[in-house]
Amino acid sequence: MNPKTENLITVMDAGSTKICVLVAELNDGVLRYRGHGIEAARGMRRGVISNLGPAGDSINKAAMEAEKKAKAPIETTVVGVGGPHVRGVNCQGGLNMGSRMKEITREDVRSAIDRARSVGLAADRDILHLLPQQFVLDDQGGIHDPVGMVGNKLEVMLHLSTCSGSALQSIVTCANKAGLEVSDTIFEGIAAAEAVLSADERELGVCIADIGSSSTELVVFFEGSVAHTAVLPIGGDHFTNDLAVGLHVSVEEAENLKRTYGSCVVTSIPQLNEIEVGGDLATGGQPARMVRQRFLAEILEPRAREMLTMLRDNLRQGGVLEAMGAGCVFTGGGANLAGLLDNAESLLRVPARIGYPVPLSRMPPELAKPEFSAAIGMLLYTHRTQVRKASEEQGLRQKLKAIFAGSY
Repeated sequence: MNPKTENLITVMDAGSTKICVLVAELNDGVLRYRGHGIEAARGMRRGVISNLGPAGDSINKAAMEAEKKAKAPIETTVVGVGGPHVRGVNCQGGLNMGSRMKEITREDVRSAIDRARSVGLAADRDILHLLPQQFVLDDQGGIHDPVGMVGNKLEVMLHLSTCSGSALQSIVTCANKAGLEVSDTIFEGIAAAEAVLSADERELGVCIADIGSSSTELVVFFEGSVAHTAVLPIGGDHFTNDLAVGLHVSVEEAENLKRTYGSCVVTSIPQLNEIEVGGDLATGGQPARMVRQRFLAEILEPRAREMLTMLRDNLRQGGVLEAMGAGCVFTGGGANLAGLLDNAESLLRVPARIGYPVPLSRMPPELAKPEFSAAIGMLLYTHRTQVRKASEEQGLRQKLKAIFAGSY
């Protein structure tokens, strides 16, 4: 590998609307922005790849733009995975270590996790994340790292985030066709959480809802660990399509109207407000006409309440609806819709806020928006994972050094 690219981290967020490739440089333990490329997504439908050729071309163009801005070749990438095919499940398992107490080692922890993960997964499911919630040592719970403790029986409560194997392979294949080697995959909901949530929120209990184009990824944290993950089959495009049908305009114009005049609280719009829609006769559209601005809200509010009701029911079924001491955080492009927080606080009965990603050093201001939370979070998650692995390897080297030093 080129020494100049060894300290680069590249991530790819392949959504239904856009492909975003983001490059950062790791310098003295600090992540610095190097470049990014954004390309309209083609060959994508409902969060999965429907046509490899166009999807690969979009990824290639985004990667080439990122390379140009970063002034460095991109060889590997971390890929975000989202969409309705992603599911989460909680499981539990462990091991007995005999009648005599012994010190828990890292290998014991791995063995306990391996036993817990051996749940009946369908043949077409791949595991994205193995997320320990807590360890139980001789009936003592609430342990986050049991290494070095002494006991007879070690159990682990685990959350598995899984995805469709074929959908994952399609993303990897497209990246490969664009000349990129996929080094890791991350559930986009967990990535977004990395960029917008505080440690206090994770401890108190919080739900993050990453509203993408075609789906909404949910992750609930409680006492610092992931308690629940899910994906709702509703995203920002559903709001746009509702407007396009209700106003008899193109999807492109409906998107502009949603961004400029949209709200999902009818009573927040003055009754006499009117806006101009249509008027694109060159493309065979309707002549310009005036409509009440409230009419947009009358279309958007029911869809917002449908999405939030689905969110509430999902959390209730997962047993985590009462675990949101810090409330609900909305991020992703769909979180920009005016009035969404009012509806959320009314239906969920918890505080709600918009989640903006933590800005990287030297990052352009246009990326500090909710729609880039998942991409920025993937960089932060990858960096943290690399630091942890390096720390574990360093600890192992020190132990081996001490063993060999003691043998002389």
